[in-house]
Amino acid sequence: MKLNALLAAATAAAALTASAAAAEQVKIGIAAEPYPPFASLDSSGNWVGWEVEVIGAVCAAAALDCVITPVAWDGIIPSLTGQQIDAIMASMSITEERQKTIDFSDPYYNTPAVIVADKSMDIEPTPESLAGKIVGIQASTIHQAYAQEYFKDAELKVYQTQDEANQDLFAGRIDATQADSIAMADFVNSDTGSCCEIKGAVADDPAILGKGVGAGVRKGDDALREALNKGIAAILADGTHEKITAKYFTTSIY
Repeated sequence: MKLNALLAAATAAAALTASAAAAEQVKIGIAAEPYPPFASLDSSGNWVGWEVEVIGAVCAAAALDCVITPVAWDGIIPSLTGQQIDAIMASMSITEERQKTIDFSDPYYNTPAVIVADKSMDIEPTPESLAGKIVGIQASTIHQAYAQEYFKDAELKVYQTQDEANQDLFAGRIDATQADSIAMADFVNSDTGSCCEIKGAVADDPAILGKGVGAGVRKGDDALREALNKGIAAILADGTHEKITAKYFTTSIY
């Protein structure tokens, strides 16, 4: 009788522990710097955008209690490995270099990298055309790595945020910038970006540019990675991903 009581108590305690673990919030790290249309602050101070909505949908489909946690972009991977956040969903491309430090979920979007310049400039997205030009790039991104590898005859100017690069492009302090095609489409369609146009996509290099954007998790956190994969698969299958995308873009970005 005493043994049965102990077993019952142990079972109840295990169930309570499992329930508590399931109820724990998952801190989803996003870049603290605005990156429209993927993530930015509205007039009320709330994070909004395509990626913010996707985070909500993925977490709901995976039955995860997620909370968005802004982190400076250049410290977002250290914040993950240091356990200040549990996952990264901040337009982070799945690259071989990053996979040395963290694991990734399946991709939830994939878009090319493009060169943007003033409409009056005869520029192509090639090393030859950009030779001697001032090219702005965001620090600690695949675009910085790509430009350093391929645009060795250009002068590279590094910015902490893409918005700073865009502002300098508008002001004429740089000749061109490289960034994600969707983010730059949003820029060139704005009042500030009306000076400029997308000159085309750079030649693909999956080793640098990656194989799409995924959620980053700590090495060995297979349970969370699999839960996020489940959520991503669910919103792709039931049309939620497509519905969210249609609110922001005219074409699929998956």
